[in-house]
Amino acid sequence: MVVAALGMGGVATAQSTSGSSSAGSASTQAQGGGVAAVQQKLGVTADGVVGPQTRKALRAWQRKNGLQADGIIGPQTLKAMGLSAGAATRSASKGSASAAPSGTANATLEKIARCESGGDPTAVSSSGTYRGKYQFDRQTWRAYGGTGDPAAASEATQDAIAAKLLAARGTSPWPNCGR
Repeated sequence: MVVAALGMGGVATAQSTSGSSSAGSASTQAQGGGVAAVQQKLGVTADGVVGPQTRKALRAWQRKNGLQADGIIGPQTLKAMGLSAGAATRSASKGSASAAPSGTANATLEKIARCESGGDPTAVSSSGTYRGKYQFDRQTWRAYGGTGDPAAASEATQDAIAAKLLAARGTSPWPNCGR
């Protein structure tokens, strides 16, 4: 989810999704605009969403700078980048029209996305029922504001809708991956 997110209220009752199980995830503690500041330091597109490109660049930057390459935008990484955690959080809270998930919510979304789809926003289950990074079914996708095919939506849109779903229903929509 994100997941970002960071980085993101809910509506209606929705069907829960189910997914496969995978492992491993990078997470963040900075959010929204704070992620964009980190992305600028990394030299990747500063969209405020921690996706595969950002995670890869972050781990490489951490290795190069003698930090544990865990993919976490935490206090040590922010300090090494010359960014303050407070500024990253303030920047995030000013930053976007859609709510950004807290560091904890973002870490949860990141874990769910890795487990459900390996973090692939274009993933489709073998049955075709579950689609996108968080393996939404179409009913849930629409109930939380999505339009069209979840697997065709931008990763940022999928992250935002997953954050709404997580805020409204917790991890219950992802029974195999939300723990």
